[in-house]
Amino acid sequence: MSDTDNVVVVKDLFKSFKLPHEQSSGIKSLIVNFLKHKKGYETQHVLKNISFEIKKGEFFGIVGRNGSGKSTLLKLLAGIYTPDSGLIQVKGSLTPFIELGVGFNPELTGRENVFLNGALLGFSKKDMLKMYDDIVDFAEIEKFMDQKLKNYSSGMQVRLAFSIAIKASSDILILDEVLAVGDEAFQRKCVSVFEKYKAKKQTIILVTHDMGVVERFCSRALMLENGEIVDIGAPRKVAKRYSDSNKKDYVEGIEVPFSDNIKIEILDPVTGASKKQFITGDKLLVRLSWTRKDVLNAGVTLMKQSGEYVFGPNTANDKYIMKKGAHNIDYLVDLNINQGEYFIKAGLFGDTDAEVLEFVDQGPMIVIENKAPKQWGGIAFLPHDWKN
Repeated sequence: MSDTDNVVVVKDLFKSFKLPHEQSSGIKSLIVNFLKHKKGYETQHVLKNISFEIKKGEFFGIVGRNGSGKSTLLKLLAGIYTPDSGLIQVKGSLTPFIELGVGFNPELTGRENVFLNGALLGFSKKDMLKMYDDIVDFAEIEKFMDQKLKNYSSGMQVRLAFSIAIKASSDILILDEVLAVGDEAFQRKCVSVFEKYKAKKQTIILVTHDMGVVERFCSRALMLENGEIVDIGAPRKVAKRYSDSNKKDYVEGIEVPFSDNIKIEILDPVTGASKKQFITGDKLLVRLSWTRKDVLNAGVTLMKQSGEYVFGPNTANDKYIMKKGAHNIDYLVDLNINQGEYFIKAGLFGDTDAEVLEFVDQGPMIVIENKAPKQWGGIAFLPHDWKN
C-alpha cells in the first residue's frame, strides 16, 4: 500500500494539561502567589512527539499501561481534544466509542437513549426504528428498555452503547476497552463482531489490555509508555513488549503468571532432531518439560505470526490423564495449515485449564511451506468434496 491509502495520519503530536495544585482562598492569596512567582498549577505532558499512520482496512491496536496516554490519544483522534501542536489528518467519517455513557442521558430511558445516540451518529428516526429491535437483541436488555439509564449497571450501559455503535456506517471505528466491562457472553459477541470487521476490511482502532485480542485481530499495534511511542509494528512483537512490561508487577495470586520455567522443544517426530522448517501436511512434535511437581495438565497453542489463533488444545479439555509426577509431555499434531510463520504458546495447569501454574506466551517459531500441487486460501486445510 502507498501513502495514499492512509486514512489516519498523526505527526509530531504533543498534548499537555494544566493540573491545579490548590485553590486560592481569596484575592490576597492570589496576590501573594503572584509576587512569589508561585504557579497554582503544574503542566502534565501527556503525549510527546507522537507520529504514526493507519491504512485503510487496518485493524490497529493501541496498548499501554494505565496512564500511558491511550485515552487522550483517542480523544484527539476523535476531535474531542485539540493538540498543543502537531498534525492529525483523518480521511473519511469516524465513529468513536471511547467512554462509557458518552452521548447518553441518564434521566432518559434506554429506549429514548437509543434514538438520542442514533441521532448523534447521524441516523434518522426512521433508520433507528428499523434498527431498534436488532440493537436491543444484541444488547440483551429488552425488559429494561423503559427504565431510566441511571438505573442501569455499567455492563448494561456498555452493551447498549456498543450495540448502537456497531450500527454506524462510518469509515473508521474507534473502540476503547469494550471487552473490559461486558460479561463473558457479551465478550464473545464482541469477538464475533471483530471477526466480521476484519473479514470485510473495516478500519478499526482498538484500545485494549487483552493481548490475546491484539494478536488475534490486529494487523499492527502501537505501544505507549509515559506518553511516548516505545514500539509499533507486528502485533506479536508489541504484545510481548507489553506483557514483559507488566511482569515485574505480577504478585502472588495473579491468575496467569508468565514464565520462563517451561522448556519448549520443536522436534522431528521421526528422528527426534530439532526442527524449524516444515511442509504443509507434516507432523509437528512439541515437547514440554518442567521441574515443578504440581502439574496435572498441559496445553499447547499454535499462533500465526500475524496474530491469528490457529489451534490450542490442552489435556484437561481432551480428558487426557497425565502420568502422576510427570515432568514432560509430547504433543503431536498434523500441520494441515497454509504456508507462513507460526509460533508456540504453552501452559501448565492444575486440575483445570483455569488453574494456570506457568505460561509462556512467546515460544519458538516455525516456518511452514505449502508445496501442494493445488493451492488453497486461508489458514487451515479442511478435507472436502464437490458434488453436482
